[in-house]
Amino acid sequence: MINDLFDRIHKSKGPLGKWASQAEGYYVFPKLEGPLSNRMMFHGKEIINWSINDYLGLSNHPEVRRVDAEAAAEYGAAYPMGARMMSGHTTMHEQLQDELAAFVDKEAAYLLNFGYQGMVSIIDALVTKNDVIVYDVDSHACIIDGVRLHMGKRFTYKHNDIESFEKNLQRATKMAETTGGGILVITEGVFGMRGQQGKLKEIIALKEHYNFRLLVDDAHGFGTLGATGAGAGEEQGCQDGIDVYFSTFAKSMASIGAFVAADQDIIDYLKYNLRSQMFAKALPMIFVKGALTRLDLLRTQPELKAKLWENVNALQNGLKDKGFNIGDTNTCVTPVYLEGSIPEAMVLVNDLRENYSIFLSIVVYPVIPKGIILLRMIPTTSHTMEDITETLAAYEAVREKLENGTYKEIANRTTVDVSDAS
Repeated sequence: MINDLFDRIHKSKGPLGKWASQAEGYYVFPKLEGPLSNRMMFHGKEIINWSINDYLGLSNHPEVRRVDAEAAAEYGAAYPMGARMMSGHTTMHEQLQDELAAFVDKEAAYLLNFGYQGMVSIIDALVTKNDVIVYDVDSHACIIDGVRLHMGKRFTYKHNDIESFEKNLQRATKMAETTGGGILVITEGVFGMRGQQGKLKEIIALKEHYNFRLLVDDAHGFGTLGATGAGAGEEQGCQDGIDVYFSTFAKSMASIGAFVAADQDIIDYLKYNLRSQMFAKALPMIFVKGALTRLDLLRTQPELKAKLWENVNALQNGLKDKGFNIGDTNTCVTPVYLEGSIPEAMVLVNDLRENYSIFLSIVVYPVIPKGIILLRMIPTTSHTMEDITETLAAYEAVREKLENGTYKEIANRTTVDVSDAS
């Protein structure tokens, strides 16, 4: 008997979808309204927004807004039409690639339409079934999905654990000797959930003893780390050891698109083998011209990154001074770890939003261990000291309610009345 394909979908909505009736429109798919900023509107009231990745505040920078508008007026949303290989290639695309390569100190770069799509395709293009992949277990979903396409062997190592990495590298070496393939190591410059930098320097040091190539996803490091903002490799003084460098425009560049940078021959190969780019429409000129302006601001206005880090340090030091556990973040990503159940976490976040006007992201099991609540904040250049002071006070208040059982009591009721938390 052949089952109806949709029977499974009717029976199970998936690990997230099963919560849709309770969570959609509030905990997931929330509607933030108004100009992108430190303060926006949510459910008709102003909130302090710690949940967007506009690190340098470029989304509303007057020069960015002017260039975006002029590019839209000049080119519309369609130009250029077609895939890059056929009819969608322009001098502006080449210029942006050249400037990005120079900024991250690589020979060449290639533009990608989307970060997620691009990373999946890069992994697929770099390896064959004879090659072996070794990657950090906490890697972003785009890396996981790229690895899933791989028809050869792959090994994960414990998050940022160099001893575990080397053990799995040894396993990969034995396997590659059998298959006659090579080894691709994948990690992140910054892990976007917990905020740690990937241990790039330590990984690269092992190139003295093992033969592998390194691919780094630096979405959260580009623009925020390093003397010039060139990312985690620059921050750690090991950019030369990164064989393939990847970042997206969706964070510090406040836009759409991404790029990959490497030696010229590697980029030449990827140009002709990245299926997600070969068979997709070119990045529209609006985004290309906009990215050129954003990149120029990264180079010429270091005060943007300086202000970002002023806010990061004020927020993170304030949290630590008040006894909050922020893990071992050494980047802008600011996690706060609390103890509690998923229902308690939902009540807590509801309280933060409704009674303290604080909007942030919540992470619970299975992404992190049971009994842990992770509240993730993304400080930006746009935030103010007033925002930070209000947020610290709100955190102290909700911690007390979590610890004294207020949230547990509310969570145990059939109907949650938000006003009971105040």
